Formats: sequence, structure tokens, C-alpha cells
Amino acid sequence: MTEFPPLKNDLILRAALGKKTERAPVWFMRQAGRYLPEFRKEREKHDFFTLCRTPKLATLITLQPIDRYDLLDAAIIFSDILVIPQALGLEVEMLSGKGPHFPNPLKVPQDIDTRLRKHVNVYEELKYVFEAITMTRKALNGRVPLIGFIGAPWTLMAYMIEGGGSNNLSKAKTWLFSYPEESKRLLQKITDIGIEFLIGQIKSGAQMVQVFESWGGELSPYDFNIFSLPYITQIAEKVKTQLKQENIEPVPMVIFCKGSWYALESLSNIGYDTISLDWTIDPAYAKAITKGRVTLQGNMDPNVLHGTHEEIRSTVRRMLENFGTGEKYIVNLGHGITPTTDPENVKVFLETVHKVGLELNNNIIN
Repeated sequence: MTEFPPLKNDLILRAALGKKTERAPVWFMRQAGRYLPEFRKEREKHDFFTLCRTPKLATLITLQPIDRYDLLDAAIIFSDILVIPQALGLEVEMLSGKGPHFPNPLKVPQDIDTRLRKHVNVYEELKYVFEAITMTRKALNGRVPLIGFIGAPWTLMAYMIEGGGSNNLSKAKTWLFSYPEESKRLLQKITDIGIEFLIGQIKSGAQMVQVFESWGGELSPYDFNIFSLPYITQIAEKVKTQLKQENIEPVPMVIFCKGSWYALESLSNIGYDTISLDWTIDPAYAKAITKGRVTLQGNMDPNVLHGTHEEIRSTVRRMLENFGTGEKYIVNLGHGITPTTDPENVKVFLETVHKVGLELNNNIIN
């Protein structure tokens, strides 16, 4: 294992594992990205996936929000969930203003065998992510922990079939309801790669990892239990088991299933340390369902950051009052930060998290 500088701020790691904290730690999904002018300058010079595939550039971009604000309690490696479909052999483009695009998505189950790689050497195909993580971890010099991530199998499968974003996922769902066994075979293939990919990220220096089931809420509760839950459960179980077998210290694992409010109880029992919440879940409901079994993360609507400073401050205060600030809570948004967000509003958010978090915690102590 690589030697890294000692960690100076372990707040988020303690919170993710349910330990007491001086205040609630904070980070953003998509905190390194399009809302920052310094990122847009790099994007003008390089294709999106060139940024992902070039460790030096990925490190630079990962550090941009950390350098700008100095109020974040974690960095998340600059990458994309769709690097797994790329490793499987599919072409993925990132179109300006439109998002991800697969020029030739999967169309029929036979494509699993004829168009996807039968064996993926994760350490070769995704070597650039591992290198970026190691490089970034060193460059952080212990300032904050580094988060790695993957897309969950159902979300990746949906992208691979839809060819990009979709309003109803009709093509991907056609597979589920017309070819359920073939769909499960594809989900398992993605799961196996995801497990190995996460373990590789941890070995490379990731100190916490998150699984993004961004399209979980597009499934009914019944279908979620068939086509999502078994695979994200495997990821948590197998990553932790293999790390233990190799005598590698485990890291906190976070699950984010956007829109899957109905699955909260199940999600709190499958091996993840933290559940990230979208903005449609009431804090009191989340706490009642999870019963303190896990740390909660989130859940402010990202669009609040388009509001007034007064509204941002009042929303942050309400969120911290509802979730608590000294134990089992990590401040975040209910989804990724949007590209049109004003960086100054992000600063107001972060300053308020620090100020109110300390204030509320001191009130509890006193």
C-alpha cells in the first residue's frame, strides 16, 4: 500500500461511521465541476473524458473546490459513473449542454455477449482512475479525506440501454419486463466489475466510497427489490469481505438511491454505513425508519442554491436543526450541485453550515 500524508480532518469519516463530531461535516455531490469558472476553463481546453482519463487533470479539478472554499470536509475524485460502461467496451460521449450520450447503446440481450467485453481487466481499463486517486490523495496532503465512487448496476444498465438521459426509461424497462433473466445477467456483470473497481479505488487511496443509484426512484418498490437491491447489497457485502480477507482497513460506504424513499428500511440493513437522501424525504421520517442504524446524509434541494442568501441560510439552519449536528449526519445536497449555481451561493451555504453547526452543537453541550 502507498504511504500517504497523515489526515488532519477526519470529521466526515467519524460521522459516516456514526461517531460523535464537533459539528456536522459537509461536502457536495458534483462539487468539482461545471459551476466553477476554473473548471470551465479546463473544459474549454479538453474533452470531458480526457479530463477523467488524465490523472494530473483529474487531480487538478478535484482540488479546485477544496482550494477555493477551504470549508469542505471531503474531496470527491473527479470522474464519472460511466467509466464502467466504457471499460465494458461501449463508447460514451459527453455532449455539451446535453450530457452523456452512447452512439450505439445496447438494443437486444444478445448484445451482452457480442458487444460487451467478456472479461474486463479493471486494473488496466480503469487504471487512470486509480492513478488519479493516488495522485490526488498525495496532493491533498491530509487536508480532507478523498471519496471514491461508482454508479450502481441498475443505473448503469439503464444508461447503457437508453443511450443517455431519459424521461421514462422505457427502453431499459422493456428489458426488465421482457428479458428479466438476461437483465439480471447484465446487472450481475456490472456488479462484479463495480465491486472490483471500488476495492481498487480503496487500495489506491480512497478513504470513503459512495454508490450512486441515481435512477433507483424510477423503479416500483417491487421492481427495486428485484433489479436494484440485490446488487447494491452484494457490493457492500463483497467489498467489505474482500478487504477483510486482504487485511485492508475498511472504509465507510455510502449508498444514494435517488427517489427510493420506500427502500429506506431495507437500505439501512444491507451493510452501508451511511444513506444519502434526496430532497423529497422528510428528516423525521428518515430518522424514524432508519432508527439510528446508519448515518444520514443530505438532503437539501440543489435548487435552493439559486435562491437568496437569506433563503440558503434559513434552509441550512432548518436542515441542521432537523437532522442534528453532532452525530450520524453529514451535510450535503439531495443530488448533485447544478451547473448554473453561483459559486458565491455555495460559499454562503458552507459558511452557514460551519456557523450554525457549531452553534447548535454548543447549545447541546451547554
